[in-house]
Amino acid sequence: MNAFLHTALSFPTLPWSVLFTVAVLYWLVAALGVFDLDAGIEGESPLADAGGMLTRLGLRGVPLMLVVLLVAFFAWISTYFFQLYLLDPLFSGTLRTLVGTLAMLLAAVPGILMASLLLRPLRRFMLKLVPATPPSLLGKVGTVTTPEVDAEHGMASFEDGGAGLLLQVRAQPPDVYPRGERVVLIEYREADNSWRVISENQFNR
Repeated sequence: MNAFLHTALSFPTLPWSVLFTVAVLYWLVAALGVFDLDAGIEGESPLADAGGMLTRLGLRGVPLMLVVLLVAFFAWISTYFFQLYLLDPLFSGTLRTLVGTLAMLLAAVPGILMASLLLRPLRRFMLKLVPATPPSLLGKVGTVTTPEVDAEHGMASFEDGGAGLLLQVRAQPPDVYPRGERVVLIEYREADNSWRVISENQFNR
């Protein structure tokens, strides 16, 4: 147990231990309903560019923090065993720090690969759980709520006679619509549960 704690709580395993612990705590709190599981992917969050990263990994639609959890877990395993069996017995001093830093950074590679491999089937399952959006929304006019809407990310609000709808929307390249722009729904994109939009001015021409 002492050897485990020594390795897990020392460099270079420590940063991955911290990230993995934070991700686990996030999911424990999320289970109590405190966090929105999709929060931090759109809008003005520091994680606003994460949607593009998830798309490149084939994980669009998977909660970002689930990806973080698995990446941290597999990176932690890689770093832990490298430190336990190679780094600590063979290196010391400045050389140990340099090799350890390199190992810590490279551990992200197997972490990302394993997370992508495990979560891609889950992504397809989660997309099937998304309720079909009624076609009656076509032609509705809404307002951009994120800093901008482009071909990869953005959201807009639409009146539906009730509490309103907040939908994922995408512009047709090279169009970019700023916050407050009025846009019209013209096409539903089932692949990523989003809507293609054009500006109200374009629609009314």
